[in-house]
Amino acid sequence: MNKTTTQDVREAMVNCFYEAHCADTEINENEKISRQYCLSLVKKFFIDNGVDYDNPTKGGILKVVEALAEFSKNFRSQDIIEKHKKEIFSLLSKI
Repeated sequence: MNKTTTQDVREAMVNCFYEAHCADTEINENEKISRQYCLSLVKKFFIDNGVDYDNPTKGGILKVVEALAEFSKNFRSQDIIEKHKKEIFSLLSKI
């Protein structure tokens, strides 16, 4: 079994964000555009929080997860946010 890397966790974050904000909503008319939108938004959160998107640290990922959760509370239920945070925290624990 391959070791989980911070890049794996970062990709999971993009997927979680896509799932929570596009796939589970009516916004997902064009999957490719929706995925690109979510990727761009997550990248912006990395940049805005001073975290290297290409080589994030565990601490940097935690910072971005918290910022995304804060942003998401305006659009999604706390249950969905907590579900995705738990998924990311679980992956982080494997690093």
